[in-house]
Amino acid sequence: MEQGIEFDTDLIKRYNQSGPRYTSYPTAVQFDEGFGIADYNAAAVRSNASGRGLSLYFHIPFCDTICFYCACNKEWTRDRKKTTPYLERLFKEIELQAKLFDPNRKVEQLHWGGGTPTFINHDEMRQLMAKTREHFNLYDDDTGEYSIEIDPREATAETIKLLRELGFNRMSLGVQDFDPKVQKAVNRIQSEQETFTVLNAARAEGFLSVNVDLIYGLPLQTKDSFLQTLDKLIEVQPDRFSVFNYAHMPTMFPTQKKMREEDMPSPDQKLAILQATTERLLQAGYVYIGMDHFAKPDDELAVAQRNETLYRNFQGYSTHADCDLVGMGATSIGLIDNTYSQNRKSLDAYYAAIDAGVLPIFRGVHLTEDDELRRNVITRLISHFHLNFETVNQQWGIRFDEYFAKELKMLTVFAHDGLLTLDDKDIFVTAKGRLLIRNICMIFDAYLTVGSNSRFSKVI
Repeated sequence: MEQGIEFDTDLIKRYNQSGPRYTSYPTAVQFDEGFGIADYNAAAVRSNASGRGLSLYFHIPFCDTICFYCACNKEWTRDRKKTTPYLERLFKEIELQAKLFDPNRKVEQLHWGGGTPTFINHDEMRQLMAKTREHFNLYDDDTGEYSIEIDPREATAETIKLLRELGFNRMSLGVQDFDPKVQKAVNRIQSEQETFTVLNAARAEGFLSVNVDLIYGLPLQTKDSFLQTLDKLIEVQPDRFSVFNYAHMPTMFPTQKKMREEDMPSPDQKLAILQATTERLLQAGYVYIGMDHFAKPDDELAVAQRNETLYRNFQGYSTHADCDLVGMGATSIGLIDNTYSQNRKSLDAYYAAIDAGVLPIFRGVHLTEDDELRRNVITRLISHFHLNFETVNQQWGIRFDEYFAKELKMLTVFAHDGLLTLDDKDIFVTAKGRLLIRNICMIFDAYLTVGSNSRFSKVI
């Protein structure tokens, strides 16, 4: 399978609309507060009967400073003591969740996200992992995919050594841009030395994979300045790159108003940055995984994509497909059996629920069989850029050409534009269509209506 991209500026401009990133289907827009704890408990019973592995997500919401571009659920504070009441509740939630799941089920995937997970101190890191191991069945080797998001400003070589000892084997480093002017404009002052200290420590401690996060479309960025950042990082050969398109949505994320609109690169400048970045990464030997992600050809994500075993969930792309996700901490989202659920967002509401001895779930959604089928189709396309109709027919007991007759007709426009090839057996997304995979997936989204995608970011 070819894992490259063909950059067609005219097509990208024509198709550059807003749309979901499909870390879930249905998306969080469809979550409803009619879904409650009883629904979650029933889903856990069905989940245990399945024998699937588990994926655990822990949300650490705290940040020492606010990056103006950030769209994450976070709590800005300089008061390190705030972690104590939060972790006390998180430990209680671990106990509550663990009671629902068969203790023999292995934790195939574990992730600490935020916020800034390394905001908590080293003793707290030890306590959190010890509490997790006490109540869930974690691996003692590198069989599982255990990852953490790292802000290099909040980590040292000693931190990385500890995280490796605790069982983490993958990390994602937030960099965004090394340009001092850009860093000042977005309120994220981060030296190259801080970044490379953490990256080199990860190598020394034997982390299996190091991903670097970059964002294009930030104030004062230019193609040349962004490539300078990229080239410095390519020199040290991280295993993966995530190159995200900055989504400017100040009405939803008020801190984005602190950045000057007149400093933002134009749409044409953003496309130029993306094209130059893509070409540079491909020249450097990375392959395009999809949805902003690049990896070395021998990386497990690239191998899984070629084998069509790649999966996509709230943590991004993964090689552990068949897992139920237990989300813990404020705002966390879980995927248990045929349901999605979300914890309460504010710390006060999260604390109140835990103190009352109940799970802090406040909304979710039951997936219908049609939802599960469409999720499977979308996941296959966004992960593999290929969909075989007979494979879907056998799994779901349908006739693809009949069930999705309307969608297949709509896809003929994409085929005419060269974004995919379509016959009576398969859909193959072309190198020209891979950057626009969200548009292709949106054809199979039963919830999108005219104007409804305005709540999502631009696809490019």
